[in-house]
Amino acid sequence: MSINFYFEDVEEFQLDLPKSEDWIKNTILNEGKQSGEISFVFCSDDYLLDINRQYLDHDYYTDIITFDYVEGSLISGDIFISIDRVKENADVFKVSFENELNRIIIHGVLHLLGYKDKDLKQKEVMTGKEDYYLQKF
Repeated sequence: MSINFYFEDVEEFQLDLPKSEDWIKNTILNEGKQSGEISFVFCSDDYLLDINRQYLDHDYYTDIITFDYVEGSLISGDIFISIDRVKENADVFKVSFENELNRIIIHGVLHLLGYKDKDLKQKEVMTGKEDYYLQKF
């Protein structure tokens, strides 16, 4: 199966694709699942806002939207990431753009793996998993 990276409404930037693909696939395997078709779409705030309005009926900016196409243990989905939000969050949290981007990438993968972040306990588990897998990168 494959992991694909696309750029919509943003300038392309360097990404170590083989390293990122291996990291994502190993994360999925480590969670006892199989990697299916996963697409990452790096986009602008406005592009993601349009998706948020059209598909989720939400009228606000966000850093990520994950569309889950998981079937059993086969992990598949589309993950849209606002590069504008990633840059802003990197500044706010005083981390590098690459670090914040990797955190958001793995956050989306964790959603596909079934992790949620709706309440405080779920957020704590999600952040712990993010930290764990960021160290693996």
